[in-house]
Amino acid sequence: MNSLIKKTGAWVPIALSLAMLAFILVYLAMFGVSAQGPDADERAPARLFQLWLFLEALMIPFFVVKWLPQNPKQALFVLTLQIVAVLSACFPVFYLEL
Repeated sequence: MNSLIKKTGAWVPIALSLAMLAFILVYLAMFGVSAQGPDADERAPARLFQLWLFLEALMIPFFVVKWLPQNPKQALFVLTLQIVAVLSACFPVFYLEL
């Protein structure tokens, strides 16, 4: 039995989420949080976060459509890992927005 986590569609969203989490934490450690006015333009880190979130919104449903009907038990486990990884990368951003 071949593990589903070894498939590219399964581990790439998790790897991208962990990379984005590392990027956010390193950025915060180096530059901190800067308060900007309401009409200030977002810079590159915000754009990268938005691009990553868009890619995740495409990759995870693709994984679900492809693998959930074929192998539901493993697919749900991998899907849970993907969702936890996305939420862990989003947490610092949403926490700092409050």
